[in-house]
Amino acid sequence: MTGKLIIFSAPSGCGKSTIINWLMQEHPELNMHFSISCTSRQPRGTEQHGVEYFFLTPADFRAKIAAGEFVEYEEVYKDRYYGTLKSQVQKQLEAGENVVFDVDVNGAMNIKKAYGDAAMSLFIMPPSVNELRRRLEHRNTDAPEVIDQRIARAEYEISCAVKFDTTVVNDDLDKAKQDTFAVISDFIKG
Repeated sequence: MTGKLIIFSAPSGCGKSTIINWLMQEHPELNMHFSISCTSRQPRGTEQHGVEYFFLTPADFRAKIAAGEFVEYEEVYKDRYYGTLKSQVQKQLEAGENVVFDVDVNGAMNIKKAYGDAAMSLFIMPPSVNELRRRLEHRNTDAPEVIDQRIARAEYEISCAVKFDTTVVNDDLDKAKQDTFAVISDFIKG
């Protein structure tokens, strides 16, 4: 049985990672597995090649871009690339895995365009920009100017939500988890 693709995107602070991790831990029947992406950064801590990421040199990454091997990629900083290989996605789909992508809105649109109805794009929406700012400030992990940058980015991302197949508003985490579970279950069964 061939798997399906589930694309998540959300502004920072919307609970996307919390929801994804809950789904993967509490609902193994969904058979959800993260896509293994490529990066040109060095491994951190105990990260292993082929487990968390495929670690490539910037030159190798650029060669794969030129060969059209990525379904999506981005140069986040000079020579710091992240991307998803078409061959890795195909390998996971053929193994029957439902492949999970946690990407920005541009990556989400590229994956959806490439895979069409085999992919579902899901946007996690904050209840409001003000609530999002409050959550980011409550984290105490970012300086005020970084929070301002995240809010500006969030406003752009929120404007793209209409391009997604489904939007889940996270104004109540438990409800957002259940809503996301229902949508994904229906998609996988369909």
